Amino acid sequence: MSVMSILEIVLLPLLIVAILALPVYMAIRQKKSAKTMRRALITNLCAFAVVVLCAVAFPVGGMIHAAEAAEAVAATAANPSAGLGYLAAALAVGVGSIGCGIAVGNAAPAAIGAIAEEPKVFGKALIFVALGEGVAIYGLLIAIMILGKL
Repeated sequence: MSVMSILEIVLLPLLIVAILALPVYMAIRQKKSAKTMRRALITNLCAFAVVVLCAVAFPVGGMIHAAEAAEAVAATAANPSAGLGYLAAALAVGVGSIGCGIAVGNAAPAAIGAIAEEPKVFGKALIFVALGEGVAIYGLLIAIMILGKL
């Protein structure tokens, strides 16, 4: 094993985890105030930029063997529309999850307020929150159907 392989396999992921954990450590160590949280956000953005620069400077592509790459190219050549299918599946899950987050983010506080005023409406409030979560499940089902056709 060469020195670069050891760097790619062991040290580079450890460095990335340490850089990304730095803002969390700062937020835990210090008291939570607006200035501290602003500093943690700036540190997190800087850490992300450092990780992106490391990913560009030290690509971890040397671990792919030529035989595996040839098999992947042959599989892609057999089905040229597979890439669009994967993109469609990813969009179905992603957009469905974002819609679910918006729906639950609006329905859950209203449901909690309604339950606080009148505990009898728990069942109705739970149904409205569950309907919002169903959007993500529908997106996942569509993605599974798309991937089944590829």
